[in-house]
Amino acid sequence: MTKAIRIQKPGAASVLKWVDVEVGKPGPKEVRIRHTAVGLNFIDIYHRNGHYPLPKYPAALGMEGAGVIEAVGRGVRDLKVGQRVAYATIPLGAYSEARLIAADRVVPMPPGISDEIAAAVMLKGMTAEYLIRRTYRVSKSDTILVHAAAGGVGTILCQWAKHLGATVIGTVGSAKKAKLARGLGCDHVIDYTRHDVAQRVRKITKGAGVPVVFDGVGKATFQGSIDSLAPRGLMVCFGNASGPQPLIDTHMLSAKGSLYLTRPSLVTYTASRAELLASARSLFKVIADGHVKVGVSAFYALKDAARAHRELEGRKTTGSVVLIP
Repeated sequence: MTKAIRIQKPGAASVLKWVDVEVGKPGPKEVRIRHTAVGLNFIDIYHRNGHYPLPKYPAALGMEGAGVIEAVGRGVRDLKVGQRVAYATIPLGAYSEARLIAADRVVPMPPGISDEIAAAVMLKGMTAEYLIRRTYRVSKSDTILVHAAAGGVGTILCQWAKHLGATVIGTVGSAKKAKLARGLGCDHVIDYTRHDVAQRVRKITKGAGVPVVFDGVGKATFQGSIDSLAPRGLMVCFGNASGPQPLIDTHMLSAKGSLYLTRPSLVTYTASRAELLASARSLFKVIADGHVKVGVSAFYALKDAARAHRELEGRKTTGSVVLIP
């Protein structure tokens, strides 16, 4: 039997249970992957606690993993047994020693990318890619605001934006994380526990505001993000680690300077096979070229996923965390 994490109902980290599951053989256009590393992401917590309701229980968790193909189903042409692959996709199921997955959702890994790095960056890195290359195309003339600059997406996004020549303002919640953010290339770092973010942004930009805010924090930062934008600026809400954003009065967007608001998702931006492969190639290239450095800040055994969830929820982690089956 294969071991996996399953939950019987939404709840606290204690609902995560290490159990036996039957995986089976791959069906048409599927592959079976033996995981060597699994990514931990804040969206896993949303799935676990019911913030993002799951369709049925018992339920699997995990969107991101890396490993080796053990078997291929009928109709799979471009993948083979023994090949190293990675993915960041639905349906959930990465929290397992092995799983079945649609072949068109996995990406071959280049030799220079380790399994652990792939598991750490596929979801967060492709999120950073679509945010700064497609949701808003960041250029060297831009000054941007990135919340949670020391977090999983933030550590990648800030480095990538700096490589593109942007001036990066990052927010953090502690002096330790401020030091990390500066090391990632942030030109300005704001500790939101000590300073008013919007006021500091206005001071840095000489009153102009920023053309775009990348906000994965949600409720706690939403108003400050809106108040940091220049006229016709874009508010990009891609997560809500502190809770959901408030309901929006669209008149407020007008009154604040004809602002734009979007709530994108990786699923939409990698919906086609071509988009998925292009996003992964861009990510692997900036890593291989040394423009984005990825370090795994902590490893946990997959069976100890509950402890990893508590650490992530408690803001005790920085950067990427990987679970090892």
